[in-house]
Amino acid sequence: MAELLVEQFENMPPQLRVAARFVLDHPKDVALMSMREQANQAGVSHITMMRLARWLGLDGYEDMRSLYARALRETIAGQPARQGVENDGALGCSTVGVIADTLAAQISSLGEYGNAMQFIAAADLLARSRNLFGLGSRSAHPVASHFVHMMSFVVGGDRKVTLVSEMGRQGLDVLQHAGRGDVLLAVGMSPYERTTVDVARQSARQGVGVVAITDSSVSPLARIARETIIVTSNSQSFFRSMAPAFAAVELLAALTAGRSETDAAERVKQSEERLAAFGIYWKPRR
Repeated sequence: MAELLVEQFENMPPQLRVAARFVLDHPKDVALMSMREQANQAGVSHITMMRLARWLGLDGYEDMRSLYARALRETIAGQPARQGVENDGALGCSTVGVIADTLAAQISSLGEYGNAMQFIAAADLLARSRNLFGLGSRSAHPVASHFVHMMSFVVGGDRKVTLVSEMGRQGLDVLQHAGRGDVLLAVGMSPYERTTVDVARQSARQGVGVVAITDSSVSPLARIARETIIVTSNSQSFFRSMAPAFAAVELLAALTAGRSETDAAERVKQSEERLAAFGIYWKPRR
């Protein structure tokens, strides 16, 4: 069903796109919440949710809920239920515990089979690249920077790894000579930054392979990318979370390094030794 939603997304009327985006991004809610509750969460009418089901060839929205409910049951089959957790004020989990549990679950889900295959495909593309670039704006910028920092320990010889900065529109300058054989890792979550989307799109036009880390299979970055890794930025706090995206780039860097023709462990060791020789690292006084 998710594949069909992605395939039909661009052909849908605007309101159906909003409903489809909700279904794609909140599969558990589709299984557990009523149609009216889902419509309220998505910001559309319940009629729109019914129209979405019919657009997909279903008789009604209950058929949609049944499909997602069955998928959810299959996913959690055999998993032990959490015990001793209540949410009734003083007896409930602390805010710290709730947020930590949510982040742990989000990061753990990256290892599920479907997600793992996305990582493997993206790492294969990155490992074959001529040059690597990392791109992200605002809260996604440090995620891209972290990826570039890790890969700088591994990439050597004529290959380069470069962080694309949006300062002064330098992104287009850095990428102006990039082309086939080069790969750009673009990180972006909703609401999507225009700079990231524009630079990723222009890079793809130049023949650069784009790998996206984003929050939806219908995000503008996913529509541009050759390979896409989906992470969530939902949070139990007031702020969107970038922790799953950070975990994703660490997994991606590890897989890419393992597929590198060079001895990744030895290159990291040599890089650390060179940095130590320059006095980069603090040492206690003797």
